[in-house]
Amino acid sequence: MTTTVHARVTAGPNEPFTPTRIERRDPGAHDVAISIHYTGVCHSDVSHARSEWGHNPFPLVPGHEIAGIVTAVGSAVTRFEVGARVGVGCLVDSCRECRNCLLGHEEQCIPGNTKTYGSTDRDGTPTYGGYSEAIVVNEDFVLALPDGIPLENAAPLLCAGVTVFAPLKRWGAGHGKRVGIVGLGGLGHLAVRLASAMGAEVTVFDLAANKESDARALGAQDFFTVSDPQVFRDLAQTLDLIISTVPANVDLDAYLGLLLLDGVYVSIGVPSRPLTLDAFSVIVNRRAVAGSRIGSIAETQELLDFCGVHGIGAEIELIDADQIDVAFDRLVKGDVRFRFVLDTATLAPVEPVPAMR
Repeated sequence: MTTTVHARVTAGPNEPFTPTRIERRDPGAHDVAISIHYTGVCHSDVSHARSEWGHNPFPLVPGHEIAGIVTAVGSAVTRFEVGARVGVGCLVDSCRECRNCLLGHEEQCIPGNTKTYGSTDRDGTPTYGGYSEAIVVNEDFVLALPDGIPLENAAPLLCAGVTVFAPLKRWGAGHGKRVGIVGLGGLGHLAVRLASAMGAEVTVFDLAANKESDARALGAQDFFTVSDPQVFRDLAQTLDLIISTVPANVDLDAYLGLLLLDGVYVSIGVPSRPLTLDAFSVIVNRRAVAGSRIGSIAETQELLDFCGVHGIGAEIELIDADQIDVAFDRLVKGDVRFRFVLDTATLAPVEPVPAMR
């Protein structure tokens, strides 16, 4: 059996979003049915919808920062009850058998995990994301949301939040550490809040000087505009860790020069061209260049619990369903403070629409 719900779909690269209806399966024994209240609009939604990263299946219903309420649970579900506040991030399944999955890193599943949208589920049906009214997910990939954070502010934590939390934790951000955050946007503003809550001393680097007040309000001790080369000379060998959240090609050698002994530069943004560097930039001080992609289910839950304790949510701009295309264009331009979130109560169209098959 299935249930039909309202959604927004794009039929192909650069095609506008239109109303549709999609089918959701009835909960199986280990499934959780969720009424979606809010869904974050991630830059990767834009990249997938516009096929910037290669081939994508269409029609596409994006959205992998999902916050809502449990409406039904399967007979074998033990972790959630009807009425619980829950979230769904980038994944809804993985092989669960490969080395990485057995190590607790489903996000690095070797055969390839099942994405919340744009993948093929175990039953052979396409996965559709959070630009919809409801979703059904295996309980192992459902997260408990803290009570103290509004659902709309919690939604971006399911991707943006864990994407910056995982490398901050992995490379030891904390008391006595100096952390640089490159880019004060949807990812960067959460990185500042999290690193500061972890006890690190935070420095923000951005192109826009007018972001300094926001950076300091979020917890940064220092702010520098990267258009001035003198900044890199003055701050040479002062940081332990740099998290780059920007999708632009930066002067990697300049940033590596900011790192102390055993310092690490972590790229979580995806530049359009390959990264290049001088070998001496890593030989000196035993520096390292690393990458990180989202985080495991366990890390995501750890992040959410941490945010609940420290009262950390995303700064958002709420949009309705008819504003998705405009939001995508604004997101590409960096015209948002700091994260768009879709109010799914606006998904139902005025006129009836056919269901997708």
